Amino acid sequence: MKFIMNKLKDWVSRLKKAHMLSVIGVFIIIIAVLITVLVRKEQDSKQASENSYNMAFYSLVDYVENVETYLAKSLISSTPEHGAETLTNVWREANLAQSYLARLPIESQKLENTEKFLNQVSDYSYSLSRKNIYNESLSDEDLKNLKDLHNYSVELENTLNQLSEDINSGRIKWNELSNKGTVAFAQQVSTQTNDSFSNLEENFHEYSGLIYDGAFSEHITSSEKKGLTGNDIDEETAKQKVSEFVGQENIKEIQSLGFSENATIPEYNFSVKTNLENDITISVSKKGGHIIYMNSNRTVNSEIISQEEANEKGKEFLNNKGLNNMKETYYLKQDGIVTINYAYTQNDVVVYSDLIKVKVALDNGEVLGIETTGYLNNHTQRDTSKVKISKEEAKKTLNKDLEISSEGLAIIPTEYNTEILCYEFKGKVYDREFLVYINAENGREEDILIITNTPNGTLTM
Repeated sequence: MKFIMNKLKDWVSRLKKAHMLSVIGVFIIIIAVLITVLVRKEQDSKQASENSYNMAFYSLVDYVENVETYLAKSLISSTPEHGAETLTNVWREANLAQSYLARLPIESQKLENTEKFLNQVSDYSYSLSRKNIYNESLSDEDLKNLKDLHNYSVELENTLNQLSEDINSGRIKWNELSNKGTVAFAQQVSTQTNDSFSNLEENFHEYSGLIYDGAFSEHITSSEKKGLTGNDIDEETAKQKVSEFVGQENIKEIQSLGFSENATIPEYNFSVKTNLENDITISVSKKGGHIIYMNSNRTVNSEIISQEEANEKGKEFLNNKGLNNMKETYYLKQDGIVTINYAYTQNDVVVYSDLIKVKVALDNGEVLGIETTGYLNNHTQRDTSKVKISKEEAKKTLNKDLEISSEGLAIIPTEYNTEILCYEFKGKVYDREFLVYINAENGREEDILIITNTPNGTLTM
């Protein structure tokens, strides 16, 4: 009996061991399957990413080829109508090329010149297409610029084709570039692609850019701040400017917040504690010591003064600071504070480029903020004598249903950061208010804005 019991125990023990081994075996199989699935998913993801980058690259190649083709056509186009169509195509294809260039796993600064070239091709072609639309012939300088752009586009196309060979041969793997970062990218570029990407940028090393009426024009992106007059100052002098602007009698403490070298206008920044315990943030330009920005954190709990009184308070403040001949234009009210846009006027011509924003408290008329960037960037004396058509001639361009309520001359900024002297007509059509701008030199309709009046302000669209 004892023998039988021992055998039974031994059998049970063996059964348990076998069961455990089975469980372990199943567990190993499950793990192996999961690892296989995960590896496959990762591989699929990498392949999808690689495919996406390849698609972006080859789309870039196609659009650059189209840019080159249309630029070539533009050089021999003999009619304004066809020229406008061809240059519009250049604009479209260059824009698309930019969008696909941005999708590649390469930091933008690595291809800065290439991106700049495509930007200028796009914008310059659009600028010239407008000439053709208005039946103007392209100048010799225009044609020279187009020829230069075409030559660069040929170089870009050739370099991209070399890169295409490197991709097809496996010397460039997009996922490796994406995962390894810019240091590894630089190494990979030099060792595996015979400096193809470096050559891509080198092609544009001597590319200086164009001067023309466009958003990426060199004379705009590198332009002098016309209203930023005077010599450079140090931080201590900037602190004195703050004291003069706010009033020493109102100041409890001035604390430096450092210097911003890379700001649009290099500036010293300060925090001011007033005697009333409210804080003021203020920025002073390094060049000339001009106040760029000021803002007080004082809370306004009531609205007592009118919009007209606020306008006068703002204008009085600007006059006291030596910012004269400013005219209020549009405004927006929020939390008991009205922000008013003031534009410079010269000989009764409203210069909308020279803009200053002023925040006025509606409880007591105190100025709580000012922003002068537009004024400092653009302010200078303009030539307002370029009027070649009369106001009556300009009116003939207007929609016959426009009921004019006011009229005058204005200088307006364009989307290219240039300026146009225009007749400004304000009026109504079908119960909606409009501003219509007619070029004072040639009678073209330059712009139309819709005026929106709300309980909180007057805005334009």
